[in-house]
Amino acid sequence: MYNYKINVSLATIATASVLSALSFSAQAAEWRGWNIHPEGYPNSDALESFAEKVAERTENRIEPRLYHNAVLGDQPDAIEQTRNGALDFANFNMGPMGPIVKETNVLSLPFLFNNREHMYEVMDGEIGDRFAAALEDEGLVALSWFESGARSLYNTERPVETPEDVEGLKIRVMNNDLYVEMIEAMGGNATPMSYGEVYQSLKTGVLDGAENNFPSFESSNHYEVSQYYSLTEHLIIPECLCVAKSTWDSLSEEDKTIVEEEALAAAELQRELWSEGSKESRKIVEEAGVAINEVEDKQVFQDMMQPLYDAFIEENPDLESLITDIRETI
Repeated sequence: MYNYKINVSLATIATASVLSALSFSAQAAEWRGWNIHPEGYPNSDALESFAEKVAERTENRIEPRLYHNAVLGDQPDAIEQTRNGALDFANFNMGPMGPIVKETNVLSLPFLFNNREHMYEVMDGEIGDRFAAALEDEGLVALSWFESGARSLYNTERPVETPEDVEGLKIRVMNNDLYVEMIEAMGGNATPMSYGEVYQSLKTGVLDGAENNFPSFESSNHYEVSQYYSLTEHLIIPECLCVAKSTWDSLSEEDKTIVEEEALAAAELQRELWSEGSKESRKIVEEAGVAINEVEDKQVFQDMMQPLYDAFIEENPDLESLITDIRETI
């Protein structure tokens, strides 16, 4: 005999399941994430881990999707897209952030940090919170800090032990007045130039040197035409894992906690991967015959930058305490 009550109950359960699934689907939010780096890069791997863990822990209430290789625009465009909520999260270097968040210009001052560990100490503490607050005022919630290595000087002529060793050298720098002034303060000839032109310019003698971190020095093959790499570590610029403020404000407290915890875990992973990659790149260039030297006294370099700092502080007097606090952090 046909059991009407049982079939009605089954139909009710089935309908409820469909409605539940539809409700869950409606609640799921796909996050669009921007990344300038290719797949397999330390930052990319850390961001992929962040996306996977957030989706898993929120039971797909949040479904982050990464777009690598800056396919959604260059960094200035991506910053604006994240600020207005067109992008939900991104990994930004603080160098190009200056025109929007003036406090971040401090992080482009040469010899600001003694080493990468000093940068970690600063950015993971109260000072990092101050940078995060400035970013949030402009629509970006910085949840954790990645690294982009330490830029050091390399050249075809001699080791750099003191600022005087830079005198007379033609050094390629990024197109930023601070970096031009840094080289000129040491008596060098700063030469802003497209990165793609550096190899041939070093090979032909148009340039004597340039500056970058180990992974870039190795992957660009600049080590083939530069015999000396000196660990000045003159520029250490952190990066953020940032979420659009509009996206962040839409989250429940539970999901905010999950996203923040996984952002911190992603930063830890990125730093580990970066360190491993830097060691491997250093090994490659050493085995190729590059002479690598430590710089024992970085204070003398910092002292030589004082006129540059004085001019910066004169233009930005409200940022002087931030510089002082960073330098006094041990």
